[in-house]
Amino acid sequence: MDASSIMILMWVTIVIILIFDFTNGFHDASNITGTIIASRAMTPIQAAILTGVFHFIGPMLGGTAVADTIGKFVKIGDLEAVVSLSILLCGIFGSIFWNLFTWWFGMPSSSSHALVGGIAGAVLFAAGSNHVMWGWEDLVMKGKLSGVMKVVLSLFISPILGFWVGWMLQKFARALTANSKPGIDRFFKASQWVSAALLSFSHGTNDAQKSMGIISLALLLGGDIQKFHVPFWVIFTCALFITAGNMFGGWRIVRTVGFGIFNVQPIHSFNAQLSAASVIWGAALIGAPVSTTHVASSSIMGIGSSESPKAVKWAKGKEIVATWLITIPGSGLVGGLTYTVVNFFLKLN
Repeated sequence: MDASSIMILMWVTIVIILIFDFTNGFHDASNITGTIIASRAMTPIQAAILTGVFHFIGPMLGGTAVADTIGKFVKIGDLEAVVSLSILLCGIFGSIFWNLFTWWFGMPSSSSHALVGGIAGAVLFAAGSNHVMWGWEDLVMKGKLSGVMKVVLSLFISPILGFWVGWMLQKFARALTANSKPGIDRFFKASQWVSAALLSFSHGTNDAQKSMGIISLALLLGGDIQKFHVPFWVIFTCALFITAGNMFGGWRIVRTVGFGIFNVQPIHSFNAQLSAASVIWGAALIGAPVSTTHVASSSIMGIGSSESPKAVKWAKGKEIVATWLITIPGSGLVGGLTYTVVNFFLKLN
């Protein structure tokens, strides 16, 4: 394949990644707006505008630490450009398919899990496990987390942190407001303009960087850049697409996040947003890609169990956890099978 054809394939891959970025914002909008709407702090339009603005600001100011982690967890630079870009393209397709599949059924699965699973699956099917940077060697020899180890541990530890931060924050808030007047609900409704902005900022910062990292990898594989880095136009474009996705919103999942786990009141909504924002923003600072879906849902569970464990709809929680667990292998299988089918037809031609 000549240089112009490789360039076309590279740009097709970038467009598909931007579509994933849009579906990421679309799918995860409910994690930001679910509790706001459930607690009646804002109308859906107000919530969409506020969260949209801060979704755009987050990636522009949040750095590229997460993008560096995501862009380097597979090693396909030694393959032919057409092969490596095809792997990336098929992996992203697996991620998009999983996002839309779970959105259709109203399940708050993780876009981050889907992204990692889809690409890792395509790489495993196409090139084998030695082209995935697992991170074992860095952990044993250098004592640091990298590659798949860093990604997976970040994705699985963050919900636990979200649960306990939410639990402790709710206990603290209840202690502070034990003798407050009934009008305290107005305070917590108004405060959500701040907490929702913080959560939107942190979500945009962490999640948009995942697409930034994959686009930068595509630019490197296509020969457009000689060393891995994230160009400014990539930052701006990813911020724009995840914001657009958020503005359209995945309203099917609002019912699950806002109403399906716990009967959310203004104090719960404020604490859920604040606890999720602190975990997600902290992870972005150390380059750890986390799932807003995981953290937001687990924060609500922690807050609900802090109030009354019996009031938490644990059956819905188990359903969500099950979706979390199957997302990486599910999207990975789709990504891998997509590459297998595409490769089969290319060989026929």
